[in-house]
Amino acid sequence: MIDRIHIEQLELHGRVGVPDSERAEPQRLIFSVTLWPKIAELHDDIANTVNYSAVAERVKDFVGHHNYKLIETLAEETAAHLLAQFNLRKVAVEVRKFVLPDANYVSVTAVREREAT
Repeated sequence: MIDRIHIEQLELHGRVGVPDSERAEPQRLIFSVTLWPKIAELHDDIANTVNYSAVAERVKDFVGHHNYKLIETLAEETAAHLLAQFNLRKVAVEVRKFVLPDANYVSVTAVREREAT
């Protein structure tokens, strides 16, 4: 069983920021996503794992259709969406935003786990 799948620095554009002016135009965001699939055996078949290309497209689509004031909310909602859409035990979503002139970026990470059934 694989432990995790990681997508590093997926670049996209979204509307996020407390002031309206920050949300007026999409801004550059970087997402890093770690997935812990619920997989028994792979058998070298993509149907038995989580398709990371589909995850990347789902993140892009989700971010493109939402806007938030807080990157915390964006990370939380994206993580919850991925957990609901894919066969995952756990997901971590880091969102990086480039708004402080004296810093490389500001980031938050949301980690969500599927409730035990």
